[in-house]
Amino acid sequence: MTPLEQVWHAARCDPAALSRVTVTGGDPQLPSVYRVARLATAVIAAEALAAAECFRVRTGREQHVEVAARRACVAFRSERYLRIDDGPAPELRDPLTGFFETRDGRWLQLHANFAHHRAGIVTLLGCADDPASVAAAIRNRDGAELDQALGDEGLCAALIRSPDEWAALPQAQALANLPLLEIERIGDAPAMPIGDPAGAAPLSGVRVLDLSRIIAGPVGGRTLAQHGADVLLINGPHLPNIAPLVIDNGRGKRSATLDLREPNGRDTLRALLGQADVFLQSYRPDALAARGFGPGDAARIRPGIVYVTVSAYGHEGPWSTRRGFDSLVQSASGIAWTEARAAGQAKPRHLPCQALDHATGYLAAFGAMVALQRRAREGGSWLVRVSLAQTGRWLQSMGTLDDGQRTHDPAFDEVQDALLTMDSPFGKLTCTQPAERMPETPPRWARPPVPIGTDEPRW
Repeated sequence: MTPLEQVWHAARCDPAALSRVTVTGGDPQLPSVYRVARLATAVIAAEALAAAECFRVRTGREQHVEVAARRACVAFRSERYLRIDDGPAPELRDPLTGFFETRDGRWLQLHANFAHHRAGIVTLLGCADDPASVAAAIRNRDGAELDQALGDEGLCAALIRSPDEWAALPQAQALANLPLLEIERIGDAPAMPIGDPAGAAPLSGVRVLDLSRIIAGPVGGRTLAQHGADVLLINGPHLPNIAPLVIDNGRGKRSATLDLREPNGRDTLRALLGQADVFLQSYRPDALAARGFGPGDAARIRPGIVYVTVSAYGHEGPWSTRRGFDSLVQSASGIAWTEARAAGQAKPRHLPCQALDHATGYLAAFGAMVALQRRAREGGSWLVRVSLAQTGRWLQSMGTLDDGQRTHDPAFDEVQDALLTMDSPFGKLTCTQPAERMPETPPRWARPPVPIGTDEPRW
């Protein structure tokens, strides 16, 4: 069974629809021992075919979807290829984000792209706030002990583990009992059509609340937007962001701010939720439930809601509430270890793109569209769960390529045919095109990204 077939069958979709998709090209497309192109084409073909099915359900019109491996891998590096006014590639990483060697000869990755995470790391280490001081402090600590201490403080780090070490952990064992993605009915509601019956795009008239930041969740919202959904991004005014990612993943979205710590902010979100079709969020499991916006709460406020949750390490197991990002999951689960071994080096090595983030984002959009089809057919409120760690486990199951790292790494100038330009409040943007080809409903972003808080929090 191909990875696309695995996704399609995991979601219990109609196998006959697979005859309406063509995937061309394969691995390797990027310098990695992992089958990144196989992952990219599978998730992009799945979400594109789900969009085509939404359109077919509404209009009766079929179309054939095409996905090329090269374009899919370009899309998987969208933040890397972003340019503003023909300037240089934006900087995405804090200097403290990276690999550090520990006293016992292990490697630890820090993730310090948010200022408060960086400050917390420096405080815990009791050192000066610069890379040399941090490296020296980490060389005086054992890896597993420091990894645990950082995790206990809610900071972002991961001990580099081999796949076997990861598999022995309770968290990995919890994930082994979960499917790649879950689409569950969580409440009763009458059947509802998918968006506007007269709409020209698959998701015309579908309202999406996007409460996510950085890459995975925002890619999910961006994907729904490219198929015509009305996506309203909701940020907390106090929450940090990474400016280039706001731009890259804000395409097609409006942007508002609400402070969910305040009653007025929660009241406004409830009112928006009462008229939404999809609620997409990437807070840690149970974080929004504490504010009254867990899956069950959402289903009571808006019977018929499709609630999509994106997490780092999954919703079960001792790490379910641990903070995590794509690179940390790669480090913890053995991906960075495997890439380093293949390169013949001791220092860990990540994938050549944020593959877990992007794949999980596309899976989130896929799950949302499948759930919308089920709601149209049988009614109900629906919960979709995806996680970076489950996606990473799936990628690892695809096996490795002996000489994958020798593959040429395509530069910006070599991917111009897969890019587009658009004017925006940030300046002229050069960014990736949607990877899929859909002749009846070509995916596109109807609006450029906007600064956070540009729009009012209303439909």
